Amino acid sequence: MCFLALALVAASSSVATEPIVLSVDATQAGRNFIHSHLVVPAHSGPMTLVYPKWIPGEHSPSGPINDVIGLHLHAAGHEISWQRDDVDMFAIHFAVPQGAKSVELDFDLASKGGSIASPNFSRIKWNRLVWYPQGVASDNVTFQANLTPPRGWRCATALREAGVDGNSIEFEPVSLTRLVDSPALIGKYSKTIVLRDNLEKIEVFADNDKTLEAKPTTIAHFKNLVAEAHALFGAHHYNSYRFLVTLSGHGGDEGLEHHETSEDGTAEDAFSDENDGRYLGYLLSHEYTHSWNGKYRRPAGLATPNFQEPMKGELLWVYEGMTEFIGTTLNPRSELWSFENYKDAIAEISAVMEYTQGRTWRPLVDTARSVQLVYGGDPGWARARRGADYYYEMVLVWLEADVKIMQLTNGKKSIDDFCKLFHGGQTTGPKLVPYTFSDVVATLNKVAPYDWAGFLHNRVYAVQPHAPTQGIEESGWKVVYNDKLNDTAKQYDGPKGTFLYSTIGIQVADDSTVQDVLPDSPAASAGLSPGMKLVAVNGMKYTADRLKQAIADSPKPGARIDLLTDIGDESLKTLTISYHSGARYPHLIRDPSKPDLLSKIAAPHRR
Repeated sequence: MCFLALALVAASSSVATEPIVLSVDATQAGRNFIHSHLVVPAHSGPMTLVYPKWIPGEHSPSGPINDVIGLHLHAAGHEISWQRDDVDMFAIHFAVPQGAKSVELDFDLASKGGSIASPNFSRIKWNRLVWYPQGVASDNVTFQANLTPPRGWRCATALREAGVDGNSIEFEPVSLTRLVDSPALIGKYSKTIVLRDNLEKIEVFADNDKTLEAKPTTIAHFKNLVAEAHALFGAHHYNSYRFLVTLSGHGGDEGLEHHETSEDGTAEDAFSDENDGRYLGYLLSHEYTHSWNGKYRRPAGLATPNFQEPMKGELLWVYEGMTEFIGTTLNPRSELWSFENYKDAIAEISAVMEYTQGRTWRPLVDTARSVQLVYGGDPGWARARRGADYYYEMVLVWLEADVKIMQLTNGKKSIDDFCKLFHGGQTTGPKLVPYTFSDVVATLNKVAPYDWAGFLHNRVYAVQPHAPTQGIEESGWKVVYNDKLNDTAKQYDGPKGTFLYSTIGIQVADDSTVQDVLPDSPAASAGLSPGMKLVAVNGMKYTADRLKQAIADSPKPGARIDLLTDIGDESLKTLTISYHSGARYPHLIRDPSKPDLLSKIAAPHRR
């Protein structure tokens, strides 16, 4: 390290003992425009400040540095010129004038339209509103934050209030780690749903009062979710917990975990629509589970000292994959889903993973190691590349592990015992305990001795050309395909496009653009490729329903699937798909030759 770099780190480290004062003017938050003012303790000489880059839970260098506009620095009454680092775009260098004891920063955060706000609410993500000294651990930087929302808007956050001055809320000082881990929701229309002894709450924000009302049975199921999580883990690691829920057609989807909160954004009718309600149940179950698996217990490669050090995603198959398995299982246990919903979800995952051709050349662990490349990738040829498969495929692998533990212990133990040992322990406030692959294996062996290292290496670290359905089969069920759309597919097929991977091998967007094609599918053999537009089906103007009907009719004598396509350059071409097997949707059916362990896994465990 050169002398200048050493000097910069030394200067930064020396100013981290006094709190940084953060004042956030969110009075224009409803139009995605927020002003941030910081007073950073400093000494004369060179200084470097950094903008959070690697955001916990986002698993990539996703800090929205390009949304920062109008950045001005002042010290001792004078504006200071600054220079961005030539290599690290998230760092700025400047010189603090002689005699100055602090540097003031002013900037605006101008987010993309609809990304975090609607006209009636906004998510306050503190990592987007701060800079801090380079080279200092985020645990060692203290922030004194205050927030001014629009008049008449309420604020919900895990941060503790120190006082209120007019419309401004001042919070108790916290470390930068805790600040970033404690987002806020502000909004005009909101409601609090108390779940358990005022310890866990749902804070719901929406665009109007009408969508805030949940049925008593829905609230009862949310209460069951908390009870089931505590029955599973046996302890918790928060002082209190708030689900920060937004119901809106604006503001975007959201799902981000924190120790004492989760950010959960979904459709405005999630309290009234069956499909959207199932998704909200899934979302809350997943993010709540992360308080134990991901925040309290976290892979060592993701437990970085600050927000600038790159994260290593190898163990995301535990962080996200086990959370996906647990969260999915908590849904039927809490009655947010029926057992039929749960079976359909497992069946859909098995089909998605089976029709992912990237699995023939790429091991599952590589999708975790390369997470920063996987997120936000082009949908074209996506299944040939693989996506964030460590989420969904691991539902099948952890299901198999659960069944294996039950078999090894004659039903006396299950994956629940692992969760109590690994994620439970004693109740504490927010706390981080890192782990390694060896720690996972050692705890599994405490529950039920077995070659768990070999089990996981085979399914996660080796190329597997087919989806791991052994857990489904050993739990007393089989995957079958028929012409009935399952409930899980209904949540995505239509609202998020048309998914035809198990038949002709394509995904089509709502605007009729072919988004993805399986390389060895009937569609690929006919000449379809991503980017083409479907104009007509068998001589009739294209609609998703007409294409589905042509597929359903394909076994009939003389049936055809002729697609008129726009291939670009104003050229139209008719492509004929050779397919005659009809509609195919995945389902689970009972195998009476084996014990029904899946029903036991999904049954309520609370007392």
